[in-house]
Amino acid sequence: MSSSMLTPTQRYAAGALFGLALHQAQMHQTRPLGSSSDDDPTDERVSNSSSSDSVSEDPQLWAHESSGLLRPVFRFLEIEKNAWPGLEETAGPSSANHHIGAFLRLLSEESGDTSSEAADMELALSKAVDAMASSIEITPVDFESKKEKHREYEHECREKFSTPEMQPKSEEANKHLNDQQETNYKSCSIEPLPMGSDSNIDEKTFEEVRMLGYQRKVTVLYELLSACLAQTPEDNKRSGRRRKGYDARHRMALRLLATWFDVKWIKMEAIETMVACSAMALLKEEESKEEGTQSSTSSWAKWKRGGIIGAAALTGGTLMAITGGLAAPAIAAGFGALAPTLGTLIPVIGASGFAAAATAAGSVAGSVAVAASFGAAGAGLTGTKMARRTGSVDEFEFQAIGENHNQGRLAVEIMVSGFVFEEEDFIRPWEGHNDNLERYALQWESKNLIAVSTAIQDWLTSRLAMELMKQGAMLTVLSTLLTALAWPATLLAVTDFIDSKWTIAVDRSDKAGKLLAEVLLKGLQGHRPVTLVGFSLGARVIFKCLQVLAENGQNAGLVERVVLLGAPLAIKDENWEAIRKVVAGRFVNAYSTNDWTLGVAFRASLLTQGLAGIQPIDIPGIENVDVTELIEGHSSYLWVTQQILEQLELDTYYPVFSGTPVKP
Repeated sequence: MSSSMLTPTQRYAAGALFGLALHQAQMHQTRPLGSSSDDDPTDERVSNSSSSDSVSEDPQLWAHESSGLLRPVFRFLEIEKNAWPGLEETAGPSSANHHIGAFLRLLSEESGDTSSEAADMELALSKAVDAMASSIEITPVDFESKKEKHREYEHECREKFSTPEMQPKSEEANKHLNDQQETNYKSCSIEPLPMGSDSNIDEKTFEEVRMLGYQRKVTVLYELLSACLAQTPEDNKRSGRRRKGYDARHRMALRLLATWFDVKWIKMEAIETMVACSAMALLKEEESKEEGTQSSTSSWAKWKRGGIIGAAALTGGTLMAITGGLAAPAIAAGFGALAPTLGTLIPVIGASGFAAAATAAGSVAGSVAVAASFGAAGAGLTGTKMARRTGSVDEFEFQAIGENHNQGRLAVEIMVSGFVFEEEDFIRPWEGHNDNLERYALQWESKNLIAVSTAIQDWLTSRLAMELMKQGAMLTVLSTLLTALAWPATLLAVTDFIDSKWTIAVDRSDKAGKLLAEVLLKGLQGHRPVTLVGFSLGARVIFKCLQVLAENGQNAGLVERVVLLGAPLAIKDENWEAIRKVVAGRFVNAYSTNDWTLGVAFRASLLTQGLAGIQPIDIPGIENVDVTELIEGHSSYLWVTQQILEQLELDTYYPVFSGTPVKP
């Protein structure tokens, strides 16, 4: 690294804070921030690690040298090597409040010889981040447009799939139901925490956070992210093999650090996009040298000196990308399109500000290897068709959703439907959700899924099913499932015809899960942290994927967050603890206690094992969210999933299930 906006002391403090955040994020896998066990003083170590009192003797800790997560960051920040073991040990204790305040004070200190140039760089960087954040934030108009489109889909689904029992009996009842869905959501037992709060941080530390200027906070986050992404040379063979690209555990540590700093997550997403643009700019420059395009060198150098990074931020960052499949020529075209705007943008932060931003970005953007590690030259998810390669799985394709593709997003979201009646049901439940991830829907085994979904729906609308509803027989289904008592004979008889189709669909979901794991292990998502969300059999696909990832214990850095909705998964006889370890951040199980459709379909093997889709999972670190009031029947997940995701506020570090609709 040629230069930094931070002094050596400030870089030391930044590395120390990152180490603390990394270890705390690991602790929060099993003790989520804000949970009742979060402040338990008796739990002095991470529950899934050994009982060693020393980080150096506990290889299961993220802060341990073998994880390969901390020392590359220290190296990039040019922290003296003799200080690394001490910083690792400092990160180890479960209580962070003993150290955070001291390092925050070091960060806020200014050295006597601090140049005005460094201050200009920090100011320029913060303004560029603010502009980028503003550009990627969804507008109220777009928000309302997406909501209206989703309301249309909900109306269509209700018309087609709601049973007579589910449909409101009058216009007044219908209005009441709509009002309830818009404003009256049921909250889980975990109350939201105020932004920046942590039961491990005392009030004095809050004061120290407020003493730290916004520009310095942004600078620290920017340089730490760059340190996480840079491919630094390894000089110690004892260090664990570090996965290429952006590790999900690093992203969770940055999430927690942004929470401690009281910096909104969208600002961190803006920083991610800027660093992505920087890395791609370096890749383009390297390619230009290799191709011998010396004639354009002076022009390119002028662009770089003129603040290409700041200019990209101020124009929304839409011209450059670091995501799978985008070729270098497209980047070059993007630079050409940017040219006419540079002169008009300079007054926004001033010519010196642009120069400072360019210098800052160039100095901490990492290396050309960064861009390559994100799949800039790869086929990407949309080029993935693996059906022919794996036995009986006939369909397995990714469909791009939303506007965030080729926009420099450094995180990916894969969404999996599992109860569908037509092919568009793989896409439409997810279209209205708003976040800044690069989003894909997995379309898999549509023929079998449509067959089983239709069979269940046909049975629900049959005369016999209607009679059973009237008699209240369905009300016994879930309690019977949980207590393993005898089922009503009439139910067992009439549901036999569903079993063959359901058995096939379950088998294919397990195989699709293995395929999804293969995709992630190969890095087809571009070596970026992945959020996985699925409902019904789609949730089972995700679970089986996580099982494969958990097999060798070396894949903890792939998956950042998981949301399972209405999951047909056994609670007993499944190693949920191992699954939890491979998810770096939040792990949500959304269930409905009245989803007797799921109970009927999965009754044979789960009479005594419990069912994740209808009850909570008693595993440390899994957030159980009761969505019973939102779910009228299993098909409701088609149109209610978006509302549930909005209430979960996944970008919040701590567990949340909000009681009011999310506003743009």
